[in-house]
Amino acid sequence: MNDYKTLETDRLLIKPTTTNDADLVYKLFNTPHWIRYIGDRKVKSIKAAVAYIENSMLPQLKELGYSNYTVIRKSDQIKIGSVGLYDREGVEGIDIGFAFLPEYGKKGYAFEASKRLLQAAFEDFKLKEIKAITKKDNISSQKLIEKLGLKLEGTTGLPNETAEWLLYKIEITAFSIAK
Repeated sequence: MNDYKTLETDRLLIKPTTTNDADLVYKLFNTPHWIRYIGDRKVKSIKAAVAYIENSMLPQLKELGYSNYTVIRKSDQIKIGSVGLYDREGVEGIDIGFAFLPEYGKKGYAFEASKRLLQAAFEDFKLKEIKAITKKDNISSQKLIEKLGLKLEGTTGLPNETAEWLLYKIEITAFSIAK
């Protein structure tokens, strides 16, 4: 895993998720917020979290050089959430996502980690645009996505889901100006 980029901010380390992060993945995937706004991934044990990481996160990391990242607070080395760049079925292009354990919400960590990952997407991974999706009733995610500089493009659907998702986009030129 050492070949993949670890990112940093003043308060956070942002490293590619590995099977060593299965405890965080298990906790995150089972929070009410995750289940309501992202969906139940049926990860009901640490063993299932390891399998999810091996089958859904690591293949994209190996193929594209980026995927899901574990966010670690520098002050105490606690794993507090995740951010990621995803080649998600149903979204044309790469989209950014974020999720944090409830006790670390409303502290600016999601914005700080997502902004750093967005910077890496354009500067390190040489992507030209990034998208984001969120459910229509997830107002806090919409505010964060807009604070990151993404603009509402419309709506989209995802495979095997009936919900309509809001679709946002930012291009490298808009990100350069917003920096």
